[in-house]
Amino acid sequence: MAYPTPGTGGGGVTGSELSFTRWLFAFSLVTTLFFTWGFSYGLLDVLNAHFQQVFGITKLQSTMLQLAYFGAYIVFSPFAGIFMRRFGYKKGIHLGLTLYSLGAIFFWPSAKFEKYGGFVGCTFVIGCGLSCLEVAANSYITVLGTPRYAAMRLNVSQGFQGLASFAGPLIASTYFFKGKNANTLDTVQWVYLSVSGLGVLLNVLFYFCDLPEITEEALTRELVATAGEQAADVGPFYKQYRCIFGFVAQTCYVGAQVGVASFTVNYLVDQGVGISHSHASLMFAFCQLTFTGGRFIGAALLRFVDTALLLSAYSMACMACCLGVALSTGNRGIASLYLLFFFESICYPCIFTLGTRDLGPHTKRGSSLIVMGVGGGAWFPSAQGALADNAYTRRSYLVPFAGYTAMTAYAIGLVVNEAAKSGFNFANRDTVAETMTEASWGKEGPEVYEKDRASVEKA
Repeated sequence: MAYPTPGTGGGGVTGSELSFTRWLFAFSLVTTLFFTWGFSYGLLDVLNAHFQQVFGITKLQSTMLQLAYFGAYIVFSPFAGIFMRRFGYKKGIHLGLTLYSLGAIFFWPSAKFEKYGGFVGCTFVIGCGLSCLEVAANSYITVLGTPRYAAMRLNVSQGFQGLASFAGPLIASTYFFKGKNANTLDTVQWVYLSVSGLGVLLNVLFYFCDLPEITEEALTRELVATAGEQAADVGPFYKQYRCIFGFVAQTCYVGAQVGVASFTVNYLVDQGVGISHSHASLMFAFCQLTFTGGRFIGAALLRFVDTALLLSAYSMACMACCLGVALSTGNRGIASLYLLFFFESICYPCIFTLGTRDLGPHTKRGSSLIVMGVGGGAWFPSAQGALADNAYTRRSYLVPFAGYTAMTAYAIGLVVNEAAKSGFNFANRDTVAETMTEASWGKEGPEVYEKDRASVEKA
């Protein structure tokens, strides 16, 4: 069944109005984007250590990659939100994939002529592309169905990002740090040429695929139909405090996460248990695999447990594990590091879904604001690198501890606020925008489905 697109007078659709087959197709297609930037991010953290060897730079200087990559989110995310409000999710995805491919292909001359500045510039372009993809994909998955299970859906989708993040360090441990490749950039240029090709392939795929456009007008229409005009009147954007403080929490969390990952290889090598750079990169790959497993386990828990409550528990666990990494030595510190990756797993998707929940006409603007929070990854690693150069690498993990503290305050604040309004509830429960009934999935026959859809359109 064809639905109107923006600008045709129909106002688009919501995830609740899609049949299960169409919903599954859209979900699967957009999930491929998470794999794309997961692979790029996984490589970035390993290149951080590799460039220290090839170019002979300090830990602080090597964080220029993170500054460029995540700084691009601060610069480009607002534009991405404006672009998608005007042109829709699909064109936003095309723009993001185009920038991603352009940035990746210019890694070739940077590696050929061994210019660290070229790598930093290319990384910034890749970051611009990925910020656009994140605004589109995170927001799209969040609104692609019932708000009640938004965090669960996003954790499942981003689980594939974790699989790609595992593949990046695994490739690096095999090719970047062994033999003559330990001190050259030959392998890097071929890997990023392949990454560019993947971006082009996905761009072509999205061009020929029918991706249902979920608009803010349709989301507002859904709120009116299910909760009335008063609930749908969410007020001006500057009063969306859940979203604004979500941006602060996301900034601190992503900064902490990036700092932890950026110095994982250095941390493992410096633990004094005989770990080489190649072995450390392989161990880092398994840290990412632990992160991925935690994300799928978290998705299962979010089926039953309140999102803010589970985020609070995981946030406090992150604080405890980060202290363990900073204050412990040897295998105890390494064990704390693996546990830290596990408990980090659900944090980004949960903050995103909590911050963008029930925004109605502000959905894309709120999504771009939360994605701007990824910019925290631009300055946390620099602060951590400066501390690592002047103290032990493990002591530098006190920097991400501060980020986890801010995230914990946000999560606990949401739990307390919700308890004050409607009482404490351990279980996952409906929100004001809860609309996905069995009929809306087409499970009770097309007549009931069309009746529900007609009532939403009429409203």
